[in-house]
Amino acid sequence: MYLDNAGRDDALSGGVKLIPIDTPKGNFRVWTKRVGNSPTMKLLLLHGGPGATHEYFECCDSFLPAAGIEYYYYDQLGSSYSDDPNDPDLIELPRFVEEVEQVRRALGLGPDNFFLLGHSWGGILAMEYALKYGDQVRGLVISNMMSSAPEYGAYAEKVLMPTMDQAVLAEIKALEDAEDYENPRYMELLIPHHYVSHVLRMPYEEWPDPVNRAFAHINPDVYVPMQGPSELGVRGKLADWDRSGDLKAIKTPTLVIGATHDTMDPSHMEWMASELPNGRFLLCPDGSHMAMYDDQDVYFRGLVGFIRDHA
Repeated sequence: MYLDNAGRDDALSGGVKLIPIDTPKGNFRVWTKRVGNSPTMKLLLLHGGPGATHEYFECCDSFLPAAGIEYYYYDQLGSSYSDDPNDPDLIELPRFVEEVEQVRRALGLGPDNFFLLGHSWGGILAMEYALKYGDQVRGLVISNMMSSAPEYGAYAEKVLMPTMDQAVLAEIKALEDAEDYENPRYMELLIPHHYVSHVLRMPYEEWPDPVNRAFAHINPDVYVPMQGPSELGVRGKLADWDRSGDLKAIKTPTLVIGATHDTMDPSHMEWMASELPNGRFLLCPDGSHMAMYDDQDVYFRGLVGFIRDHA
């Protein structure tokens, strides 16, 4: 067990709190940081990856304080500021769900004020949490995540890949077939031909610093077992994950956020909102997977409006 940065041990310094997490392999600590103070609107942020960090959520600082929303940055176990047990047995979806519940209790969040936002992989985690602990959640936000990993893979195969330069796609697939993911050529091809179109629609050299830091800090020991090494679909433990048939069981008021240029199918995410008993859909027309950056005004206006409506 270790902490990434010296000085993170100051449990309440600058809103930072290190929360003890009980796991089948012992006790560890995860890093959280509170910003703001509201008795009725408290938002916990679940980052993507798996194995990324809270850092790309720093764009919230430009919108949520002015809206009077209290929010919590949180690095999941194995992510940058939190402990990294480096134990494959802990890289399991049900264990991450129990971790979120322990974080909720430690932060004193509950059904009167607890809003939960999960982005990408965090959206999977948020859906699973709501299915088990939905009575604790005031409002749920599923951001840029479909309810089915196989459907996500099919969308990539049938919709996204045909729009790519086919010679480039063939080279990407050849590298994947050879499992040569560490080859620098892999990202050299993906960034200009996929990332800047569907992950973050900005010139790569202009990507914001919080995004670059989060990507640089992705822990492959978490990411690869869960997501798989491929960037065009899911090949890891989540490959067969599918909760489309269970959406009707999520009674919590839920906002589903999709984007026109996302890696995820926006029409599927709109359908998800229609399946949820208390669902609402927000489309970011100019956005991609990181719509909180490339369609910021629409994203945060919708998020703030949803939280205020249900506070």
